[in-house]
Amino acid sequence: MPAAARRANMLNSHMDRDSAHPDDEEGQFQDDLRHRISLALLERVDAITADTVAIFPYSGAETLDSVYCVRLGQLLSQLLAIAVRDGRLDARGGFVADLHRIVLERSLSIERLFTFAYLTERTALDELALNDSIGATSEPWPLVAQLVRRASFDLLAAYTERAQLEPSETAIIDKLTTLHTRPLFDAVLAKEVERAGRFGYAISLILFDVDRLSAINQEHGYGVGDKILERLGILIRQYFRQHDWVARHSEDSIAVLLSRTDAEHASSLAERVRSTVAERLGFTDHRSDRPVPVTLSAAVINVQVAVGDVIDPERLLADAEAAVERAKEQGRNRVERVDGYSGVLRPPPAAS
Repeated sequence: MPAAARRANMLNSHMDRDSAHPDDEEGQFQDDLRHRISLALLERVDAITADTVAIFPYSGAETLDSVYCVRLGQLLSQLLAIAVRDGRLDARGGFVADLHRIVLERSLSIERLFTFAYLTERTALDELALNDSIGATSEPWPLVAQLVRRASFDLLAAYTERAQLEPSETAIIDKLTTLHTRPLFDAVLAKEVERAGRFGYAISLILFDVDRLSAINQEHGYGVGDKILERLGILIRQYFRQHDWVARHSEDSIAVLLSRTDAEHASSLAERVRSTVAERLGFTDHRSDRPVPVTLSAAVINVQVAVGDVIDPERLLADAEAAVERAKEQGRNRVERVDGYSGVLRPPPAAS
């Protein structure tokens, strides 16, 4: 399914919607217009993001990398579409929480976030202006522009409320899963691989990714997806030691760092988590009585570290993400194990 179609399906199923009275033609018209604007925005998310990113990284004193800006831009564009569609944004919702996490990754200032949101709004209006049915030459255009600008305000208001909900622990604990956050995990990983190279002991990195979570969100609502992640956070902690680091890695993935453990044990733990999730986290769609499976694809990278070895933590994470993708390509609901990790830089042998 094309990306635009997936985004459209996502929006169609997102959140409860207020229904207009049958005799309220104006309300019906505005609801229909909101729907059409949202679909048009979702179809143009990539173009809106590309045009915004072309400007934004250079809008402040510090230049931001384009990959980060694309992630931020795509999420802002999707949130804008949701805000247009629903006339509001839930500050406690999953997408707003994801925005908060991305902002924290680079300690992005409120000023720069608001600048990005403004540029996204402006670019979105430029794209919508070209639309044949709701564009600048159409009768509803003034209302279209008003709804988009209002949605941009709602987006920033929801983010501000979310930031106030998590003032102190936000850089440490993810509120939804109650696991550690990505910024903290990144800092810990960098320290742990450096320490492993200094003292020479094994480490294992496990990455779990919920299969088809976006499809579940689209069909059953984002509250269901949030509940899955909440239950996953509770379940996954039961399998690891108190001094192992367990963190929410991204929107639908969880990372675990184990030190001084053997490869077989780490791989066995990953398999047990995968199996338990498949057994326990599925649910029944009460509309159709159809069972909905919930599964994980996972990667385990086991690294035998000798004294003096150097490991790039960013490459290690990237290699784990690539291994998860291989697990998904081979059918999902499986663990991809990587031994003999090739990303270790070993010191040259001492001269005799």
